[in-house]
Amino acid sequence: MPRLVDLTASMDPKYRDLVPKEFARWENIVSPKISYWTPDKEGKEVMMKMYGAPEEDLPDGEGYAAEMLHEMSSHCGTHVDAPLHSGRLIEGRPARTMSDIDLAELFRPGLVLDVRPWVNRNEAISIEALQRAIDATGQSVEEGHAVLLRTGQEEYANDQREFYEYPGMTGDGTRFLTGLGATILGTDALAWDRPTPVLVEAYKRTGDKGHIWDGHFAIRDKEAFIVQKLTNLKALPLSGFTVGFFPIKLPRTSAAPCRAVAFIAD
Repeated sequence: MPRLVDLTASMDPKYRDLVPKEFARWENIVSPKISYWTPDKEGKEVMMKMYGAPEEDLPDGEGYAAEMLHEMSSHCGTHVDAPLHSGRLIEGRPARTMSDIDLAELFRPGLVLDVRPWVNRNEAISIEALQRAIDATGQSVEEGHAVLLRTGQEEYANDQREFYEYPGMTGDGTRFLTGLGATILGTDALAWDRPTPVLVEAYKRTGDKGHIWDGHFAIRDKEAFIVQKLTNLKALPLSGFTVGFFPIKLPRTSAAPCRAVAFIAD
């Protein structure tokens, strides 16, 4: 059996309370709100009402446990972006949704591109940095590969400003990776592009439309699946593993939270 490495960030609702006020709009992609029903309280009351039964007829006077999730984006936690997230037309064809993606497309050979030596927070990850990281793997990016960017964001927690000031990708960098054959583009950062405030400031300052979400919009030219908020990339070798992204089966959505798992042969 291969060794399994979990690359999935926890969606603990307590993380919502840690988000700094200036980044409050990110709460619903950090984690959902969760109402917990316990067997001795809400679950018991529901079951008593459902069956019309007194408490003493339930084993130990208990019902069931359940949880209700609220205010949860389809882009919550570690998640896969379907092409639709980047626009209605991808490669000139109608964009695929999560319903259209075969699970086999999300189970691919992987490479970790450790760009930490060549990146800075709030700045673009250069093509030169990407090439250096590829060279360090001793492999080449081939058609169908998943490339996972290790930017150093594992050092920061949700309550730290640095968590929201990550290095990000540009349109040119994204097209560089898809041009090499990568079909899955993963990152340990909160998002694929440079942080939104950085993009907004650059656009307003220059008037250059190329600063508008250029990393995500780049897959309109060549389809790829973007995976964000990976964790534990430090536990992986740079190459020689397979990685799977197993999304919740949501119909016709632009994304879905997933369980990301690497498989390493012993």
